Amino acid sequence: MQEAVRSKLLRVGVDVGGTNTDAVLMDGNQLKSSCKVSTTENIHEGIVSAISNVIEAARVSASDLAVISIGTTHFTNAFVQRRDLDQVGIIRIALPAAQALPPQTDWPPEVVNIIGNNIISVVGGFHFDGRINSELDEKTIANAARNFRSKDINAITISALFAPVNDLMEQRASEIIKNEHPDATITLSSKIGRIGLLERENAGIINASLLSLAKNTVKGFRDALDQLGISAPLFVSQNDGTLMSSEVVEAYPVLTFASGPTNSIHGAAYLSELKEAIVVDVGGTTTDIGVITKGYPRESSIQATIGGVKTNFRMPDLKSIGIGGGSIVRPHADFEVTVGNDSVGYNLSTEALIFGGNTLTATDVAVAAGYADIGNKKHVANLSREIISATLNNIRKKVVDGIDSMRTSGNAIPLVVVGGGAPIVEQQLADISELKTVQNSGVANAIGASMARIGGEIDKVYSFDALGREKAIESATEEANQRAVSAGADIDTIEVIDIEELPLAYMPGGAVRLRVKVAGDLKVDRSD
Repeated sequence: MQEAVRSKLLRVGVDVGGTNTDAVLMDGNQLKSSCKVSTTENIHEGIVSAISNVIEAARVSASDLAVISIGTTHFTNAFVQRRDLDQVGIIRIALPAAQALPPQTDWPPEVVNIIGNNIISVVGGFHFDGRINSELDEKTIANAARNFRSKDINAITISALFAPVNDLMEQRASEIIKNEHPDATITLSSKIGRIGLLERENAGIINASLLSLAKNTVKGFRDALDQLGISAPLFVSQNDGTLMSSEVVEAYPVLTFASGPTNSIHGAAYLSELKEAIVVDVGGTTTDIGVITKGYPRESSIQATIGGVKTNFRMPDLKSIGIGGGSIVRPHADFEVTVGNDSVGYNLSTEALIFGGNTLTATDVAVAAGYADIGNKKHVANLSREIISATLNNIRKKVVDGIDSMRTSGNAIPLVVVGGGAPIVEQQLADISELKTVQNSGVANAIGASMARIGGEIDKVYSFDALGREKAIESATEEANQRAVSAGADIDTIEVIDIEELPLAYMPGGAVRLRVKVAGDLKVDRSD
């Protein structure tokens, strides 16, 4: 019955990249139409153009659409490029513990200069097992809120000791701040990061710095849909391959970090029908290499450093190399070449030789080699075989080295190449592992966004001695299921994606850090 319902859903997936905005229209599991348009400075315009194209090509109306899913690198780029960031009020609830390393320890000075050094540390927090570290100092919280209000600091982040285990003090602090500073927008670290205080706190600070941008960006998304007369619900891709509502994005934009390559990996899994594979996603500027595990992107087991800041929230395990369709190729003596790391990016259509420009790019070489058929091949007819061969060998070496760095064993594993620049590397990798060619690989990112499910995750410390292993896993799974349902999942379709157990030998009571991840199909209310 579920498949019958899903087959009738018209879903639009959009992926807003640095160079192109891709869109697809899916009818259940079938691709009905797709397109690529240039990403515009005002991303609203590119989204309108892309969605308009796929609707018209599929000959459907805006009222026929059930879901719109958008993936974007907008927030990642903003933090990395230090633009459009808010000043942040930082509250740490941990005293008398955690005094040695204050908030923003080891942050790049240029970021601190933008978001400020507005830090308040107060008494409170919990121990790993939920026992109180110290009672919350509510008076200091209220004073901090009034202080931030007087300075027009509206973005505030709260991080409490072991808040993922017990978030009551973060919640209470939020209530106090809202009472004293009604205009404040508050980030709770327990909603983003994992157990470690410093890295979780960092994630909260980054998130808070993006809140105004998130509000404006989501407004742009909604305006685009309004302009097209689309009333279907809007969802945005997360970096674990699942979706979140637009309201959640406004509150937690940091969860979109690395969602672009995650969409491509998820799209590659869908197109290839593989549950285990290495994915090479060739974009305009970079190539991202990731791994499909159990049908989802493999998560990184190490701390993620974003814009020079260490964090501990979930991120896909990726290897990025400076190879893409717009990578600049520079010939040297004796037919040696260098490829990248710089790129013409979204100016490929004007700067590449095949489009009448003056810059030799990886796309020009792919056309000259017969791997791609775009632009005017006459403009690259004079490229020597030696330059073509040297360029392709250079690209192959970099990509193969990247693939090898992502392997966890010597066993053969299928390889899927996707992305707009796939022709540049696909034939170069024909003898690597088991290369699986897929149709529509150029819009795998948008397909990944359109076919994503709704996820729920719990990451807490449990006492197996007190609860027992089975009871603890049951409790964690139920909480993860509730989170998925709250985010919009159909409870009848939820399944456990991953369970991770980490015994904490240095803690008493059989303490185990337990992480449970679930996912289910999006529940869409509609009339048949």
